[in-house]
Amino acid sequence: MATPIPLRPTEGAAESPAEARIPRHVGVIMDGNGRWAERRGEPRTAGHKEGATAVTRTVRACRERGVEVLTLYAFSAQNWARPQPEVAALMQLLYDYVLGERDEIMGTGIRLRAIGDVEQLPAFVKGPLRALEAESRGNGGMILALALSYGAREELVRSARRLAERVARGELDPADIDEAALGGGLDTAGWPDPDLVIRTGGEARLSNFLLWQAAYAELYFTPVPWPEFTPHDLDAAFAWYADRQRRFGLTGRQVEARMERASC
Repeated sequence: MATPIPLRPTEGAAESPAEARIPRHVGVIMDGNGRWAERRGEPRTAGHKEGATAVTRTVRACRERGVEVLTLYAFSAQNWARPQPEVAALMQLLYDYVLGERDEIMGTGIRLRAIGDVEQLPAFVKGPLRALEAESRGNGGMILALALSYGAREELVRSARRLAERVARGELDPADIDEAALGGGLDTAGWPDPDLVIRTGGEARLSNFLLWQAAYAELYFTPVPWPEFTPHDLDAAFAWYADRQRRFGLTGRQVEARMERASC
């Protein structure tokens, strides 16, 4: 069960300018590692290795800026179909990251979570990953969620299946299934939905990432490949986000009126 995070008083409605400046939950589709390496005449694995360094600096920057939840799309359910040597290299990098970043994660109060079909990961990765999840469970700082063997459609299927099983056992009336019931079975249950989803590398799609949760997220696409993504690029995304008018189905005039009342 995910750690519940209290909602802002204005969650689901227009936010005040101060609240809107830094997103509470940021999702990142870390794209462009392989293409970055290929353009440099290097193997794709070199791009993934450099991408791991970008993870470290981005996690640090998000924590310093007050982000509450950072979800990184590290390995999709579809990535298992990539060439076996590349998959093996990615698993080794994940193992190295978990061991290498343990001290900083614990020292800065970050809580590590893994979402997705984590049971599919090889044992040598899953063991230390689960251990650090357990060790950091009591940390009260930023949640760092690694989406591993993750797919949003697969996540929705898992949640729907759990609801169907409860109905079959007579524990749940089908008429009581609503958004809260389905959302409560997702890997991110209890967390605020992502306010901002960043995709690096120049592509402009979600690629099966947080499809349910990102229904009202602001989507920021940058041509900067993930290995080159810096805190400066993060700040550019946050500045773009802060300039957005988040309406949640309201009109612009309604949002402005709420902003005026909130400032009084």
